[in-house]
Amino acid sequence: MNKITNFFKSVFNFIDRYFIMPITRLAFRITKKINVPNKKFESWLSKQSTLLFLSLFLAIVIFIVVDQKIINFSSQSAEVFKDQKVNVIYNEEQYVVEGLPEKVDVTLIGRKAELYIAKQSSSNGVTVDLTGLTPGTHKVNIQYGQGLSGIEYSVNPSVATVIIYEKVSDTRNLTYDIVNDNKLDTTLIVNGIKLSTDEVTIRGAEYKVNQVATVKALIDVDNLSKKEAGIQTLNDITLKAYDNAGNVVDVEFVPSKISAEVDLASPSKKVTLNFVPEGTLATGKSMSGYTFSQNDVVVYGDSETLSKVNSLDVIVDVSNLSADTSFRAEIKKPTGIKTLSVNYVTVSLNITDSSSEPVQFNIPLTGLNVSEGLIAQPINNDNGFINVEVQGAASVLSTINESDITAYVDLTGLGEGTYTREVIVKGTNPLAIYRSKRLEATVTISKRK
Repeated sequence: MNKITNFFKSVFNFIDRYFIMPITRLAFRITKKINVPNKKFESWLSKQSTLLFLSLFLAIVIFIVVDQKIINFSSQSAEVFKDQKVNVIYNEEQYVVEGLPEKVDVTLIGRKAELYIAKQSSSNGVTVDLTGLTPGTHKVNIQYGQGLSGIEYSVNPSVATVIIYEKVSDTRNLTYDIVNDNKLDTTLIVNGIKLSTDEVTIRGAEYKVNQVATVKALIDVDNLSKKEAGIQTLNDITLKAYDNAGNVVDVEFVPSKISAEVDLASPSKKVTLNFVPEGTLATGKSMSGYTFSQNDVVVYGDSETLSKVNSLDVIVDVSNLSADTSFRAEIKKPTGIKTLSVNYVTVSLNITDSSSEPVQFNIPLTGLNVSEGLIAQPINNDNGFINVEVQGAASVLSTINESDITAYVDLTGLGEGTYTREVIVKGTNPLAIYRSKRLEATVTISKRK
């Protein structure tokens, strides 16, 4: 309302400035030029009532001229309204409509004053009336509901080909997917989800309903009000329907939104650390001892993964070391573990002279990872024993015995037959060096009797 009032004030000021005042000045100049003193005329012209009536008369004349378009005070102009929402009139409970654009552009053409008024005036917007149309394909007009007669308009696009379908419904089981769980604290996991319903009704065109292979609730844990251990309720969960290829199918859901109880947990376990040296010390040197800044670490992950983890390796590069040293080493995190209480420890390593005489052991050869129902037997002249040489510091060698050493061949995936495989030797004390006198061994795999 204020904009319209200001518009008419502007019109009145325009008339007063460019018509009334110039006419008044012109009258005084004429009387002065012809030197005809006329006190009565001057007195009459200078009266406030005379100027008021004269202004009113001229305003009426100008209004008639403008309204009847006798004179164009401004040229034709155009105004484009982009991305206007298309409102569709039809029975949404009974039908599904495809083919209509969601938004169109509307161009208004007219004089600037009329366009200004049109922009301030309310309209019915862009509408498509499908009332009375039956299922099938139809061409329909897209119209703009502008009430001003002096304005021309065009809609782009102005015509659309629509397909009307009968709406059908079907009931489907509801599952869920968890999204944004990577945004949770690394010590937290989603331990369980309980949906408010285990089935929903889908509605839409019959061909789309038939495309739906699965319906899922998207559990966005980033929307939880509290991200801490415990059971929390998540409302207004989005539902999605997918076809066999995983593409989203556009259907309606009843109910359109659901809720769920989200169980956040923080499973953890304390495990020990293993010292795993890599590389070769300086010639004539061996490790006599080591210490960690801490001997265990807390690991976080799901319960199934935690049950398989009892220790973690700390891999230490000892290449060319010849004297006692301390350094920071990374703790190797296994697959499936979300986080550790610490990622690094300080390792203090003691270096001393190697013993001049290595220790010799005869260790029985075993076959690991033999398939079920089969048995492996070594074929050699040593009755299945491997000669193992152990080197290290004298203080370390004195603590090692045969039970601390294992010699084996890996038979993963092998069936019946005879195979030659690499001999692998390991010991429980990581400060010593273990070497097999034989690099390979031959074994026979047969059915277990």
